[in-house]
Amino acid sequence: MAQTKLLPKIGSKVKININKVKDRLPAKLIDQISSNPRVVTTGYKMTDGRSIGITVRLQNGEENWFFPEEIEKG
Repeated sequence: MAQTKLLPKIGSKVKININKVKDRLPAKLIDQISSNPRVVTTGYKMTDGRSIGITVRLQNGEENWFFPEEIEKG
């Protein structure tokens, strides 16, 4: 399980590691992230009971969530 102290704070600016997500996302979202991987954290999401996801707001205002290992300090 992800440790809370390792998760970015809400409002933090982080980057999505495109290499870790490109195999599971639609092409349109990959294009958006590729053009600007910097996002702002907006909250947390319980995923499968073993991990906590991080919800983020993309530059176009759209929100999505990612696993902590797909996010980098930005």
